[in-house]
Amino acid sequence: MGSLSIWHWLIVLVIVMLVFGTKKLGNMGGDIGKAVKGFKDGVKGDDDKPAATTPPVPPSQVADKSTIDVDTKEKSKF
Repeated sequence: MGSLSIWHWLIVLVIVMLVFGTKKLGNMGGDIGKAVKGFKDGVKGDDDKPAATTPPVPPSQVADKSTIDVDTKEKSKF
């Protein structure tokens, strides 16, 4: 009883197919494939893309009207 044989795996597969159904398993497989492809593209990076003509603006220079500047005060221990 140390390892699972092929029959054990087939029984597990049949039970999973009965619980989830073949359509849902197919959709999950497609979603996993898309996620793996997106991960691989993300890991590749921008090596194959041409460089932009203008450098991006640093966040400190972008004017954001939705933030409010406030002074923080430290709490005293007493």
